[in-house]
Amino acid sequence: MLIKGIIFCDLINYKKPSMVVEFPTCKNFKCDRDCGKQVCQNMPMVLEPNISILVQDIVKKYMEDDMCHAIVFQGLEPFDSWSDMYFLIQMLRKQTNDDIVIYTGYTEEEIKDKVYLLDLFPNIIIKYGRYIPDQKPHYDEILGVNLASDNQYAEKIS
Repeated sequence: MLIKGIIFCDLINYKKPSMVVEFPTCKNFKCDRDCGKQVCQNMPMVLEPNISILVQDIVKKYMEDDMCHAIVFQGLEPFDSWSDMYFLIQMLRKQTNDDIVIYTGYTEEEIKDKVYLLDLFPNIIIKYGRYIPDQKPHYDEILGVNLASDNQYAEKIS
């Protein structure tokens, strides 16, 4: 599988210490498209090289890290690497039921077919919504963190 990177023991994206997997693709830069200008907060990541790693190695790294109690998938756009993300979730669920948090710029409606499939797994949380600049951050109770735009929110789907 291709990723941009892994962050260990992240305390920024979720209320629990988390391992973060950074996904390598955003197919249409929907946040930029919708705003009519470049607003993507992850644009520097586009220039970073992709890293090839086995899904089993990601699972092993997570399971060996005693400090992490959740795993976060974030941008570029995890749902644009659907097959890899889904396989990673399947492999994680063979080892742990810890929370999996997926940060997406998609709306619920845009990915409802995929959310339906994820509902088969326990403890999946999705943060929905595109980034819209110049909005006041708001606190999300589910994630336990501030989100940048009013249209962004998290839901526990399973």
